[in-house]
Amino acid sequence: MADLRDLYQETILDHSRHPKNFGELEGATHRAEGYNPLCGDQVEVALQLDGDRVSDIKFRGRGCAISTASASLMTEALKGKTVDEALALFRKVHDAVTGQSTDELHDDSGLGKLAVLEGVKQYPLRVKCATLAWHALRNALAGQHDVAATE
Repeated sequence: MADLRDLYQETILDHSRHPKNFGELEGATHRAEGYNPLCGDQVEVALQLDGDRVSDIKFRGRGCAISTASASLMTEALKGKTVDEALALFRKVHDAVTGQSTDELHDDSGLGKLAVLEGVKQYPLRVKCATLAWHALRNALAGQHDVAATE
């Protein structure tokens, strides 16, 4: 258990300090914002669809380590996925992070680094931080321009 906790902390810190796919995405076909008023996290997710496939995705904003790391991990996982695959991944990660899933995220689940996000369920106040970018992604894919909430 300590090994998993160490991996969780190491991955979260690495992606927080050195976020992947951070910045403006010129020519984005879809974008949405998210805001968590409880801790002040703000994120914008921008993606470019090529047909039904995510050809590029970036995020920008400011937030806590968990929020930034989750957005970074999300962007890495979604490049090349179809819209349906992205939405399925949203549901699976959301359910695991909120503790609503009976399935645990394991390395053999095909989620790779995303498996570390399950550790957030041990910290209920941080679940909204971990899911903010994912909710913004879902809004972007649906063409919703409202600021995403984590409810």
